[in-house]
Amino acid sequence: MQIVFLSTLACLLGIVIVTWLHARRPLDVVVRPVPLPATAPLISVCVPARNEARNIQRCCEALLAQTYPNFELLVIDDRSTDGTLQILTALATGDARLRAVQGEELPAGWAGKPHALFQASGQARGEWLCFVDADTFIAPQGLASAYVAAQSHQADLFTMMTEQELGSFWEKVILPLVFTGLTVGFVPRKVNDPTKPDAIANGQFILIKRSVYEAVGGHAAIRDSIVEDKDLAVLVKHAGYRLVVADGRAVARTRMYTTLPEMWEGWTKNIFLGLKGSAGLLLLGAFGAFVSLWAALLLPLGFAAGLAWWAAAGWGGGLLIALEAAVLAGYLVFRRARVCRQINISAWYALTVPLGAAVFAGMMAASAWKVLSGQGVTWKGRKYASRA
Repeated sequence: MQIVFLSTLACLLGIVIVTWLHARRPLDVVVRPVPLPATAPLISVCVPARNEARNIQRCCEALLAQTYPNFELLVIDDRSTDGTLQILTALATGDARLRAVQGEELPAGWAGKPHALFQASGQARGEWLCFVDADTFIAPQGLASAYVAAQSHQADLFTMMTEQELGSFWEKVILPLVFTGLTVGFVPRKVNDPTKPDAIANGQFILIKRSVYEAVGGHAAIRDSIVEDKDLAVLVKHAGYRLVVADGRAVARTRMYTTLPEMWEGWTKNIFLGLKGSAGLLLLGAFGAFVSLWAALLLPLGFAAGLAWWAAAGWGGGLLIALEAAVLAGYLVFRRARVCRQINISAWYALTVPLGAAVFAGMMAASAWKVLSGQGVTWKGRKYASRA
């Protein structure tokens, strides 16, 4: 009976945890396509590109198609070893608004992306700086709509969460779980509340006043950061400036990683380093890894063990344990199916939760180990030392 009691308690606790993990944490600020603004100061759009031959043409063509009437586009080729620079050179030949710049060698003490954006900001002429990742594709009205939203919310730094394009099997299995974890760790309403210390930005799209960028020291102040978007947001908010995070899915799309090795490298870099500044968030991340592993292993094992116990001994408690495991698994799949529909993938991918959760737990553990052991992290062919 003690085993049955513990099983029932675990089932009820699991339902509470699953409900909490999937509780709605809305992005109250929503960016939608709008007419052109009444005033249009020069915006310098800065794109860092290292080995982005797969994405850079689509990214630049989308930016050059913006309806916003007053912008320049600077793309820093960060010592790419693929065809990125050649693609940029060809694009720049056909449009004077695009300046393709071959970046300098990476100095000691700098991470690649902060250094690329530091170089871009040094050549930019705009009153506003807009940092866009090379794997992000902005709709024609995106820049204008983001500027209008930033003005209406009096933002000094305005960042958007973009629509995520999920194409491959592994993207659809793993990334929805990662995104759920991120919404638990960072609550948009707290980020947008000037009285709360919570700060985060999405490096896929950041719009910041140049005066504010320079006042906080720009990327030179976070030169060794591997999660420079979050660290820039912390600088801005903690200096007393207005930080706003918005839902930009209607005007921007991103295709982050397409293969399992890319996801493993990218998220082991991001997960732990993104949480290392807060003991509370570190504990939350560890808890998320534990829950993921529990969902991946214990629910199927509990169901099988309960059935085996019932079949072998004819004990009704075994059947109850199996039913409770099935109920909890079914509830989890139901909540994940809703998430799948929200991000426009088949609800059948909810059945891959055990697989995705196991990989997610592995990424969390590997990320923590790389930092705590001093091994550092590798990103785009460069290895960086890390500090716990």
